[in-house]
Amino acid sequence: METVLSRADAIWQQMDDHLTAPEFYLQTGVVLAAIVIAYLLASVVTARLRFFRDAPDSGGLSNLRVSIQSYRRLFVLVLMTLALSIAAPISKDLIGEAWLVRAAQGLALVFLVYSLVRHIVKDGAVVLILKWIALPLAVFYMLGWLDEVIVYLEGISVDLGNIHISLYAICRTVIFGIVLFWLGRLSNATGQRVIRNQSALDAGTREVAAKLFQIGIFTLIILLLLNIMGIDLTALAVFGGALGVGLGFGLQQIASNFISGIIILIDRSITIGDYIELEDGRAGTLRELTMRSATLETFDGKDIMVPNEQFITTVFTNWTHYDKKQRYALNFQVAYDTDLPKLFEIVRDIVASHPKVLSGEDVPLSQQPDAEIEAFGDSGIDILVEYWMEGIDDGENRVGADLLLMIWTALKAHRIEIPFPQREIKILGDEKGSKAPS
Repeated sequence: METVLSRADAIWQQMDDHLTAPEFYLQTGVVLAAIVIAYLLASVVTARLRFFRDAPDSGGLSNLRVSIQSYRRLFVLVLMTLALSIAAPISKDLIGEAWLVRAAQGLALVFLVYSLVRHIVKDGAVVLILKWIALPLAVFYMLGWLDEVIVYLEGISVDLGNIHISLYAICRTVIFGIVLFWLGRLSNATGQRVIRNQSALDAGTREVAAKLFQIGIFTLIILLLLNIMGIDLTALAVFGGALGVGLGFGLQQIASNFISGIIILIDRSITIGDYIELEDGRAGTLRELTMRSATLETFDGKDIMVPNEQFITTVFTNWTHYDKKQRYALNFQVAYDTDLPKLFEIVRDIVASHPKVLSGEDVPLSQQPDAEIEAFGDSGIDILVEYWMEGIDDGENRVGADLLLMIWTALKAHRIEIPFPQREIKILGDEKGSKAPS
């Protein structure tokens, strides 16, 4: 009991000496000066920078601007922590002591971490790490115990050959791994949202750029984590090169499709929503484009998986890439005694009346609905009808079937005959030379 009281008395005496010493008041002045400088600098920056000063408006980066606006209150704490970290060595050099400045810096860091947990972090695992690990570390730093804790954790270790594993290294790797992957996931979500909101890029370019951004983010995270773990990246590069040569022979098709995906991104030969017809006759709308393959969705509900390499090495038809307007043709026959000028007028009016057929004064003459003689057949006159429309004549745009029904109805209404094949059979050897029509 006497030992405890004597130790408490010694601590109190030490605190009294610190509180009454001139160095205490000088450090107090340094802390106050750092806080005032941080507040003034924050006021100037938030007043000068537009994304801090003005309310965010709509646009491609509106989500990012809203996030910056919601986090601007943390800017003061960040500047305060930086100002105190700069003031600590200055106080040590000029006054000879910096314990009060470091305590204020640790307190500012605690408030900053707490604000991050409260306003930004939504992930449960990261919240637990910040509350039960980051905050205690900030307190240890404020009290000057952080170095002793690190030395203690470093002392709990085991050697496996040339590999030295300590409890401090394990804790550091786990903590930074969780934080890095959380930051990577957050950055990936924000970056992909920004990329997909860029209306200046076509849909296919946005998708592939988003995939490349995702690969780059997580590659960077893995390299940082390996560096934190103490793994020599030079040796890893040599090993990776040897492994890459080995995999190159076994994964040529995958590598080829990956490079083809990058080429497609650069030349923009296909984009999401294009109607593509392959060399073998299969066709569909491009629904998805990944770094390995493209997915064509047919009008009958099937998906065609096409390797990216096929778009580089084979011929394909892109119906709607640069121009959504397409020309289609219909064919039918009428009898030889038909009044053709009257027929052409009826057919042109019928075709132009369809809401999805391009017609009117604003449509060029070359794209107006037209009807003309195609050929003279055995049973009647072959009529060719041409029309233009937006998109593909299939699926929800079954314009051709509608027009055929409308033309048939109009021909019946005007008593225009659609002929059918007829044959005349002559029976040889019949003395009377009779003929039997069929």
